[in-house]
Parts: sequence; structure tokens; C-alpha cells
Amino acid sequence: MTGPLPVLSPVAGTVIDVAEIPDPVFSAALVGPGSALAPDPVTGGTAVSPITGVVVKLHPHAFVVASDDGRAVLVHLGIDTVELHGDGFDLLAAEGDRVTAGQPVVRWDPTAVRAGGRSPVVPVVALDAEPGSLTDVAAVGTVVAAADGLFTIA
Repeated sequence: MTGPLPVLSPVAGTVIDVAEIPDPVFSAALVGPGSALAPDPVTGGTAVSPITGVVVKLHPHAFVVASDDGRAVLVHLGIDTVELHGDGFDLLAAEGDRVTAGQPVVRWDPTAVRAGGRSPVVPVVALDAEPGSLTDVAAVGTVVAAADGLFTIA
């Protein structure tokens, strides 16, 4: 059996209720349980890896890091940001790279995302995790820095 896996906040911001994510796939936890952040417009522009592992998927607007035991975390930078086709995102890692928790992966501008009519909300999802398997979840309204604890996958 694997032990608890601490998941760090990928961006600086304020924890919001998952139900407030303006995308039903995330708000209904269809891809897994997690948390969400309203990124800080000044300091929320660099997304860091939430766990130590391998970058198994990397798009400018989203990435997945898998731990050595196979558990994976998805970070999605904004809602409908796939429509930007990478504009305003700077990749700091590559698919297949081994990253440590807290290591920068993508630089982006949440203010520009909002100015373009999209939500800059950042869902952080424990992929394939069971509902109720998260512990130590940062409370709604908590202000976090990038690499602060966000939740633990039991």
C-alpha cells in the first residue's frame, strides 16, 4: 500500500469551492476529486509541480505529473484556455521530465486570461482518486503561495 501523497498548490492564490469552477467536468469532479484556486494576479503567473514525479502530459494550458507509485495530479491553468493555442504560456519543462514538487513547469498570465474573457481559475485534480480520498484539504478562502500544501491524497 502506498502512503499519503502531499499535493502542493501549483500557483499563488485563494482556494475556492470546486463547485464554483465554471466548467462542469471539474465542478462535478468527473475526472477526480481536487481543489481550485483563484490565482493571484501578481504572483500567480508561474505554475509549479504539485508533486514529485514525471510530467506525463504537458500542454501550454495544462499538465499532469505522475508520482513514482502511479498517482497523478492534473493542473489546468484557467478554463477554456485551450482555445488560446498556447498564446501567453511559456513551457518551463517538457513531457517526460522528472520534476520535484515546487519546481516551475509553466509561466502564464492569469490577468491576460481574464482580460481575454476566460476564467483564470486553476483546478487541481487527483486523477483516478476515489471521492473522499483527500485529506488535509486547504479550506475555501485560504490564501496560499505556490508550493504551499493544498491537500493530501490518502
